[in-house]
Amino acid sequence: MITRRELFTGAAALAGAAAIPTVARAQNPPPPGDPFTQARSADGKVVPPVWTRPPHPEPGEPGKHYTPTVTLNGSTLPWKVVDGVKVFHLVAEEVRDHEFAPGLKAHCWGYNGQVHGPTIEVVEGDRVRIYVTNQLPEATAVHWHGILGPNGMDGVGGLTQRSIPPGETFKYEFTLWQHGTFMYHAHHDEMTQMALGLLGMIVIHPREPRGPRPDRDFVYMLSEWKIVPGTMRPDPNEMTEFNVLTLNAKCYPGTAPLIVKTGDRVRIRFGNLSAMDHHPMHFHGHYWWVTATDGGEIPETARIPAVTTIVPVGSTRTMEFVANNPGDWAMHCHMTHHVMNQMGHGLPNLIGVNTKGFDQRARKSVPGYMTMGDTGMAEMGEMGMKVPRNSLPMIGSKGPHDYITMGGMYTNIKVRDHLESYDKDPGWYEAPAGSRAETASAEEMKRDLGFIPTTTPAPPGEPMHHHG
Repeated sequence: MITRRELFTGAAALAGAAAIPTVARAQNPPPPGDPFTQARSADGKVVPPVWTRPPHPEPGEPGKHYTPTVTLNGSTLPWKVVDGVKVFHLVAEEVRDHEFAPGLKAHCWGYNGQVHGPTIEVVEGDRVRIYVTNQLPEATAVHWHGILGPNGMDGVGGLTQRSIPPGETFKYEFTLWQHGTFMYHAHHDEMTQMALGLLGMIVIHPREPRGPRPDRDFVYMLSEWKIVPGTMRPDPNEMTEFNVLTLNAKCYPGTAPLIVKTGDRVRIRFGNLSAMDHHPMHFHGHYWWVTATDGGEIPETARIPAVTTIVPVGSTRTMEFVANNPGDWAMHCHMTHHVMNQMGHGLPNLIGVNTKGFDQRARKSVPGYMTMGDTGMAEMGEMGMKVPRNSLPMIGSKGPHDYITMGGMYTNIKVRDHLESYDKDPGWYEAPAGSRAETASAEEMKRDLGFIPTTTPAPPGEPMHHHG
């Protein structure tokens, strides 16, 4: 626990520290405590905010203080230590030809040449100095979403600082006495700049880990875009019809799989900076425990086991599980339109319509015409039909058995007993004999059902009948 004396001594020692280049560092800093329950002392006085405490004398190091996170399809921002301060550099710039998946590229905005920006990874007690260079055609600012810091470093253009003009570099500096999963994003002309990709994740590891470290620690930014088929620029004015849903700015089949070994303790951190939509993230073959929000760790007694967890807009959620079930498992948003690519809603509903003879008549006016969607949407992807320039099929890609009819905010978790490397895709899973769903034999159906069900689908527009 933090004593009143320790809190006020730390605050006095660092009064005005955010404004000076060399920071006095505590020799034996007290444990951080909960910034909310510690907001008042025993006699009712308001306790200074956690960022006023002196930095830890030792900047956190990967391997020693934490297991580095993995941002699939992305990267972690490099840093160096200058006089005990971790120094980072972000460059806000246009990123031309960002590839969402093979076949779809767009001119976006991002940080350090990538969409989304690289993950900023630090340790509780670190003091950080982040330079932000603006190479955009308009002003910008960076907000550290969920970070408890001084007001002047909060990054809201016009409110807490001057916006960063094109061609200029601003400096942000603060001490981090909290841990968890957070985000950063543009906070000037937010509708445009966030819609074009100016987003990123922040991971702050605890100085003193509570419980075992994860073997694999994955970071995901959830986002949504409107890219009209055939165009090259996301539309920042869109409010409802988003047609590209992404994990780390990739949509399936462009998403890299999560590769883990049987027995690994796995942590998955989700941040959601979509413009309008929450995302119920779901995965198969295991259940996870919801262990933290962007407000802090959830006490063990309050943690929730789940297979689907909603990640609200503007929030983060952290999940953990032990991978004990080998196989290729799906992980995706469970809003069904969020696992589609460039889908539009302005289509007639043809499910169950009897189109017999219609195509032949239509081809007299439209050569090559073919009605689709009368039996479902799966054929949209597997038929390999042409799509407009710089566009994706609405769903999926070829899988190990047939077509995977999902796209968008979807990826695979690959759990294996043996791995050559976490960085090498082990290929598709080979299920042990007798453990895969296959065509039922006539003998099996006769034995177990007492009859052989009909195998002739009803023609479109006619009701199905079940016999028994």
